[in-house]
Amino acid sequence: MDLGSVDKPTQLTNPMIIIDIPTEQTTAVTDVFLAMMALIVSIIVYHIGHLRDMKKALIWTWAFSLLAVAAIFGAAAHGFQMTERTNFILWQPINFSLGLTVALFAAGVVYDLKGFALPRAIIPAFIATGLVFYFITLLFPGAFIVFILYEAVAMLFALVAYLALSFRKKHCGYDLMAIGIFISIVAAGIQATNSIRFKFVWEFDHNGIFHLVQMIGLIFLLLGLRSGFLTHSVTKRF
Repeated sequence: MDLGSVDKPTQLTNPMIIIDIPTEQTTAVTDVFLAMMALIVSIIVYHIGHLRDMKKALIWTWAFSLLAVAAIFGAAAHGFQMTERTNFILWQPINFSLGLTVALFAAGVVYDLKGFALPRAIIPAFIATGLVFYFITLLFPGAFIVFILYEAVAMLFALVAYLALSFRKKHCGYDLMAIGIFISIVAAGIQATNSIRFKFVWEFDHNGIFHLVQMIGLIFLLLGLRSGFLTHSVTKRF
């Protein structure tokens, strides 16, 4: 669920001036669209799910909301000229939000695996894992491999889990969740490959392409969650 490479901060000098690099412009614009889509998805998930299963609704609402936060900061980091220090500061809420997004995503998967139950220690444990990821990015700034490994473990776990659930339980949206996760994995792979780019009216590099593919993944995740909520009326609250 990355929003653009956590590379070394760009060494630009004029603050609050739109950057003149075409691929950075499209990365920023697609980040804005990703933020808007993630926020809309979070609102829809809460609206559909809060009366059926409040715990699940809140886990996924927070996950998508934090993704939206990371994306909007990513748009600023990619879209404007700024000093290296300012760019580094902007990446802090991005890394923090992404760490918690992946952690809550994993918690949502465990919740479904456990049959709509979650041990009390799970969410604090996953949140602690997200915080550990963030502190690692402070110790090793620009080490993109850290996020790749962190996200890869969570995404592969989620894919295997939802594939297994889709075979065991039909009509619960698990197949759609698996498709959404697979698309997210493909998107992350594209983002990790710096050489990928294309031009269609505007020029897109691996970051912008990642955002476009990830938005498709969000649609399938939303459809999967919607199907799951409508199929199982658990009516659980904290």
